[in-house]
Amino acid sequence: MHPTVAFVDDDESLRRSLGRLLNAFGFKAVEYASAEAFLDRDRNVTVECILLDIDLGGGMSGLDLQCKLVASDGPRIPVIFVTALEDKRFKNSAVRAGCIAYLQKPFAGSVLIAAINRALGP
Repeated sequence: MHPTVAFVDDDESLRRSLGRLLNAFGFKAVEYASAEAFLDRDRNVTVECILLDIDLGGGMSGLDLQCKLVASDGPRIPVIFVTALEDKRFKNSAVRAGCIAYLQKPFAGSVLIAAINRALGP
């Protein structure tokens, strides 16, 4: 069984690229263009980890989504932020809310895969 990793980012080309990277490393990648699309996802798909951009271009931000997930009664899904934003306030907010990693774009694929493996645990 391959772990399912959701990637929430408004950049379609980045979603495709990361989807290919995740598939190459044995993960099942599920892509969403917005936080709202992730929240409206098919609940029959179990997501084990979320890669989440902070600035999703409109609507709910990645930080808003993380806070909503933390406040929910559902299972805790590990969150890894991937962002181009260089603002320590965002990073501090993400870390306080319990993200596993905060990766600044561009980042090495190996760094992302290591963070996912850490999020999924042994």
